[in-house]
This record gives sequence, structure tokens and C-alpha cells, in this order.
Amino acid sequence: MDRTAESGTSTTTPEQAQHEQQQREQEVIASLPTGLFVGGDWVTTAATMPVEDPATGAELCQVADADPGEAGAALDAAADAQAEWAATAPRKRSEILAKAYDLLLADTERLALIMTLEMGKPLAESRGEVAYAAEFLRWFAEEAVRIDGGHMIAPAGGSRFLISKQPVGPSLLITPWNFPMAMGARKIAPAIAAGCTSVIKPAAETPLSTLALVDILVQAGLPAGVVNVVTTSDADGVMRPMILDPRSRKLSFTGSTKVGKLLLESCAQTVMRTSMELGGNAPFLVFDDADLDAAVAGAMAAKMRNIGQACTAANRILVQRPVAAEFADRLTAKLQELPMGRGTEDGVVVGPLITAAAVTKVTDLVADAVERGATVRTGGTPVDRPGHFYPATVLTGVPADAEMCHAEIFGPVAAITEFDTEEEGIAMANDTPYGLVSYAFTRDLARTIRVSEALEAGMVGINQGVVSNPAAPFGGIKESGLGREGGLVGIDEFLSIKYVGISV
Repeated sequence: MDRTAESGTSTTTPEQAQHEQQQREQEVIASLPTGLFVGGDWVTTAATMPVEDPATGAELCQVADADPGEAGAALDAAADAQAEWAATAPRKRSEILAKAYDLLLADTERLALIMTLEMGKPLAESRGEVAYAAEFLRWFAEEAVRIDGGHMIAPAGGSRFLISKQPVGPSLLITPWNFPMAMGARKIAPAIAAGCTSVIKPAAETPLSTLALVDILVQAGLPAGVVNVVTTSDADGVMRPMILDPRSRKLSFTGSTKVGKLLLESCAQTVMRTSMELGGNAPFLVFDDADLDAAVAGAMAAKMRNIGQACTAANRILVQRPVAAEFADRLTAKLQELPMGRGTEDGVVVGPLITAAAVTKVTDLVADAVERGATVRTGGTPVDRPGHFYPATVLTGVPADAEMCHAEIFGPVAAITEFDTEEEGIAMANDTPYGLVSYAFTRDLARTIRVSEALEAGMVGINQGVVSNPAAPFGGIKESGLGREGGLVGIDEFLSIKYVGISV
């Protein structure tokens, strides 16, 4: 007799488990809308473009590939809906966002799988990003009903000043591929809360998370035309006409500094309001009085989040000489333990990079650093397997003239350089045209204050390797961007101030 059947239990072979997983993935992808979302309707286009799984290179599905004319219809819909949406009660806007928050969290597993399939990050990180995206919906649901103004008597008397805030108008939102759901939520939520309609263009590599997010907003009761989605492989050809259209009054962009500068030139033609979250070159300072356990944990978080593909990633790890060797040993040991594989596999921490070109870039940066004198402690060469993989890597003795000290690595490479004095460390940290985020680890309160004030960055993490939080203003200085997302000021990016003088 079959003892398994007799006991009422069953076994699943690895082949069956793999087949069930593939079936689940296919069902999830098939459940997604794949057209443009224009004026409340999902619209097919003449052309389509593929979305690929970076862990295998296999095609997941085809989505709409808009041309300028098809995209222009999305701006028409946003412009047509603007007046009515601006007049909608703040409480109504708040309730839609709050309902979307609940729906998003309830759908975490499906959304996380979509994100892992199209972007590559491990499922655990994808689940975390769904929660992070949901928090933007909740935060701005709360901020929607707190848009305020002011009133005062003119200093010389004779009139009153009435100050109000009004929606800036139809907004263009451009999101990157590395945090496809969180970046969509971080832009869409404040636009909705402020009373602005929008057209969002997700990255061509990862459009599915945005399509899923907008579908959830529709389920939450978002009216037609308030949010419109344009997917395209021709970002410049599609976005430029919309940017130059005088009906567009706001551009919010997250991406490279190079592209951001080009967009700013275009926006200048109509003096369009802009928010720019651009490139970074984050320094990670470890002082000789730091708690090394905390510093290593912080470096793991700051370096390995999203497989190193983050503008906030620790790009240059600067360690004070007395603790440099021990820190490098500990970090190397930790990174060597990280399992690599497809993000859907249990326990995987190091997933694939987004494209083959990304692997080539990281490979070239590591080769350049080694040629200039850096030492490879672990990793350092691409992995021979399907997909776009690069192993967790530690380099020590990275010289200041190495290319990776001046360019975003965007991969799982920890580049360690030593320094001697606090002043030298700060100078090295600030030696970059970028100023998005800086990190510092120290147990000295006075040093904490000195260093945090001296670092040229829009955000500083002290004894922590992750600074992103929907309740905090995210953004940089110098060539890392303009404006802030999140926090109390995040909604102001989508509001214009109006002053009314009243004679009395």
C-alpha cells in the first residue's frame, strides 16, 4: 500500500513545484492590463514592446508602445479632467488614496511577484517595496486634507492678505525602472492629493508595476482622466511634445542627471514647474569610533538594497584607517554569504541586474579600479549563467581616480577607500558634483553634529544605511536634483501659491 496516500499527505517533486511556479507566474502576468490607460479606458496601440525577465532573458509579455499621437490623447484626457478634479473635495481625494492603500497591501503577494519578474529583485525586497509604495498612498491621503494657506493684515493697514494653495495643473510623471512601484506611488499620490491630473510614463524595462498600481487606483474609485499611463520605447519622442505643450504645468522626473538636464532645457521653453530626483554618488563614512557591527549592517543595507541599483546606494565606502582592515574583513565575510539567483527562489539576496548592459558597465568599472591598484576581496567577475548576474563584490584600496569613484556603480560592488582624519573624510565625501545622500557611522555626538552639517547632501543617514521614508523629504542638492518628494513639503511640489489682496 502507498504509505503516503494512507497517511493523507502528499509530496511534490521539484519538477512539479517548478511547473506550478511557472503556471502561477503566467497567470499573474496574464491578469495585468497591457495597454495605455487614457481617460479611464485601457487602450491598445498599433505597436507593442516586450517586457523581459532579467533573471532569464525570457519575454514576460508585450505591452503598448505609444507613439506621440497616441500619447497626446493621454494629455488631452488629463487636461480635460483637471478643472473637475481640482474642484473635488479634499476629503474625497483622501478617501480614494486611503482605499488604494488598503487594496495595495491586500494584494502584496501578486504585486511583489510582478515586480520581481520584471525587475529581478528578490521577493522579500519586492514585498518591502509594495509596503513602501502603500505608505506614500497613506501619507498623502492624510496630507490631502491638510493643504493650508494664510491670512494677515497688511503692515500699513488698509487691506488684508489672503494666501491660498491651488493645484499646479496637469502633471507629467516619469519614473525609473529600479523601484517601479514605489516611485510611481511617490509621484502619483501627491498629485492626486493636491488636485492635479497626470500622465505617468514608467520605464520601458519595468512598466508592469505601474500598470498594476494604476489598476488598483481605478478599483479605489479614481475618476476617469485623473491618472493616465503611457508606456513607450520612444521616451524622447513621446515626452517632448507633451513637455512643450502649454497645458502641461509640472514635470516630476526620477532618473539620470544627464537626462534630467536635457528635460530642464525643454521645460524652460514653457517655464514649467519641475521636480528632479537625479543621480547620486553617496559616500559612506565609517569613523574609528563607530560600532563596527552597526557599520557593517548599515553598509549591507546601503550597498545591497535592490542589488546596488539605487541612487541612494553607498557608492564610495570611506573608512578611517585604524578600523579599515577589520571593517573590510567583516563586510567581505557577510557579502560572501549572500545567495545569488532568480528573485523568486527561496533565500536569494543577490538577484540579476536589469540588463546585459548593466553587467558590462559594472564589469568595466571593476576592471578599471583593479587596473589602478584596487584589490578584489571577493567577487569581481561576471557569473556564467543565464540572465544578467554579477556577484556581490568587495574592493579595497580603491584610488580616488578610479572611474567608480565618479560614476554610479549601480551594482553589488562595495568600493572601500581609507582616510586618516575627520577633515579628510569629509573632504573626500564632498568631492563630487552630486549631493543626494551621505552616510556616517560614529558614536561621538559632537562629531555627528559636525559631520552632518558639513556633508553636502540633501539627506544624511547617521548610523543607519537606509534613509528613505514617505514622511521625510527625499531629494538632493547640487547635480542630484531639485525639489523634494515625501514629507510635509512633498505635496507643495504640486501646488501653486496664490496671494489675494483685499481692500477694507
